[in-house]
Amino acid sequence: MIIIQLAGGLGNQMQQYALYQKLLSLGKKAKLDISWFEEEERQKNVYARRQLELNYFQNVEYEACTEEERKALTGGDGLAGKIKGKLFPGTRKIFRESEMYHPEIFDFEDKYMCGYFACEKYYADIMEILWKQFVFPESANPENKKMAEQIQSTESVSVHVRRGDYLDAENAAMFGNICTEEYYEGAIREMKQICPSVHFFIFSDDIPYVKKMYRGEEFTVVDINKGKDSFYDMWLMSRCRHNICANSTFSFWGARLNQYKGKIVMRPSIHRSNQEFKPEQMHGLWKEWVLLNNRGDVV
Repeated sequence: MIIIQLAGGLGNQMQQYALYQKLLSLGKKAKLDISWFEEEERQKNVYARRQLELNYFQNVEYEACTEEERKALTGGDGLAGKIKGKLFPGTRKIFRESEMYHPEIFDFEDKYMCGYFACEKYYADIMEILWKQFVFPESANPENKKMAEQIQSTESVSVHVRRGDYLDAENAAMFGNICTEEYYEGAIREMKQICPSVHFFIFSDDIPYVKKMYRGEEFTVVDINKGKDSFYDMWLMSRCRHNICANSTFSFWGARLNQYKGKIVMRPSIHRSNQEFKPEQMHGLWKEWVLLNNRGDVV
């Protein structure tokens, strides 16, 4: 059996679930481990406590592993399990993501897998299956329906600007200086060259900032979803014809769930500051996505 640990925010949960569905499509026996959300101790090293949001989607179905099944592959979480693992290495069958793409995981039979698995190549070929599963429930806020109608009546482009926790010192070193103002200026400029009549819908966790930065008739700042309802920003992004992403799995999924056949999707050339940009590798793993660096240049 293969068990994938479910962890992190919504976008990461969706990626882990997508890989789970990919393994099932290959005939593998797979389950998800949701205990990370149930045991407070397992989130002690994260910046903000996360909730299991995957269940918000209407058609998502999965089989969760039992504690016994998890321990059979991990050897257990406590000191005894770690000691047993050192004495008998074969009892701990744990795989930890260390590269952008691990093709070897498709050959696994008995493994406990930890990682975010953000790479498009893992599940791009089953996106039509995922479209049917990642179905948003109807929003109780009528403004979402009105905004969706406005989005679908134009040559719409979503622009996701993530700030929030990315501005904190501990995160800025890892995620900062990637989606710079120059990055967005370049992406908007490139999009306008391809589609001159586009209208930009701005999504962000820092509404005052984007209202200051993006003024004029070509911009609409979407500020109708707050707190738990921020989930619907992803739905609205997916209704746009084209997408400009932040280095955020939330906006990656806004773009992935976009079913418009002629869509143009732009993303930063790297996700983390410690990532080396390898053009041939990135274009191979993120096919049909336009990559821009922090100076706003297509690379």
